[in-house]
Amino acid sequence: MTLKQRLHSIWNVAKREIQRLTSKPIYFFCMLIAPALCVLFFLSLMKDGLPTNLPIAVVDMDGSATSRNLIRQLDAFEQTEVVYKTASFDEARREMQKGNIYGIFYIPKDFAVEATMGKQPRLSFYTNGTYLIASSLLFRDMKTMSVLAGASVGLQTGLAKGYTTDQIMGQLQPVVVDTHAIGNPWLNYSVYLNNTVIPGVLQLMIFLVTVFSIGTEIKYSTSRQWLQTGGNSFTLSLLGKLLPQTVIFMIVAMMCCAALYGFNSFPLNSGWMPMVVALLLLVLASQAVGVFMIGVLPTLRMGLSFASLFGMLAFSIVGFSFPVLGMDPTLQALSTLFPLRHYFLIYVDQALNGRDLFYTWTEYAWLAGFLILPFLIGKHLKNALLYFKYIP
Repeated sequence: MTLKQRLHSIWNVAKREIQRLTSKPIYFFCMLIAPALCVLFFLSLMKDGLPTNLPIAVVDMDGSATSRNLIRQLDAFEQTEVVYKTASFDEARREMQKGNIYGIFYIPKDFAVEATMGKQPRLSFYTNGTYLIASSLLFRDMKTMSVLAGASVGLQTGLAKGYTTDQIMGQLQPVVVDTHAIGNPWLNYSVYLNNTVIPGVLQLMIFLVTVFSIGTEIKYSTSRQWLQTGGNSFTLSLLGKLLPQTVIFMIVAMMCCAALYGFNSFPLNSGWMPMVVALLLLVLASQAVGVFMIGVLPTLRMGLSFASLFGMLAFSIVGFSFPVLGMDPTLQALSTLFPLRHYFLIYVDQALNGRDLFYTWTEYAWLAGFLILPFLIGKHLKNALLYFKYIP
């Protein structure tokens, strides 16, 4: 077969695939509507960067001027808002169980007296771990407030004993920590999460569409017609089928890139090209993994289940919610099997930290390496297209 004939076969299959894409609304939804809705939803949800004014309850068993001052200072934190002040822990607990508050700050009885006498009263705080972000932010604020309260009492006690402020601060804080957050100095959750969540949703949609488009050929016994359109060549038929999807997903990927780094001006320290190339490779790698999935399980329902499970696991195992180095060694090895993991590492190195490409080229190679998967499963998938009898 000459090159011209090969290109003609690919074009014929591509035209056939375009007709299939336009005839079923599910393709339009999965390839365009779902990614667009996710971009709008997540970017609008986190437009303020961090959630603010998270409601908590304060149980003030002391009622002194010191405890009231402590409450005012806690309420002054940007992420914390004191909405309930009670003298009963049971009442605060019931509000937390109802979901009205995310945390409880407990000030014990005789707090001010015991603090000034050096008896080390204990401040307690409780957070609802069901809400991970709210719990983490409130825990940080309440812990900071507890440390500051201890330092304030120590300062007042030291001054009463005749020590100077410098002498007291040397004891309270012998080492001053000067913290500078790199890459994301605003500590913006949108910068951190959306740059991985949105490509992760795109990867999931690519898995599902790729598996669905090939799986329906098997289910409705049109696979032989598909192969005949491609000149009975599995490679040409697969290229022609995936070509329209690739073009559409790459356009969607570029729109996501424009929304993240253009419209929202997220950090892009190495310029546009490294992230554009990474997104395009993510699209191709995800399609290759989708072909591998339907090749391993050549039934529509099993292939879609595999794609859904694998796509959802990617959000947990790529390292943006929990560090991979803290996982079990087996999970660390498995994380390399997810294209999103390598895209995440490229994003951290290039967009956030602006490192030289020399330090990231292996992640690009990993994404390109996924393109080998269809060749590994090609013979098995072709046999399924020709001889597999779908069992409903």
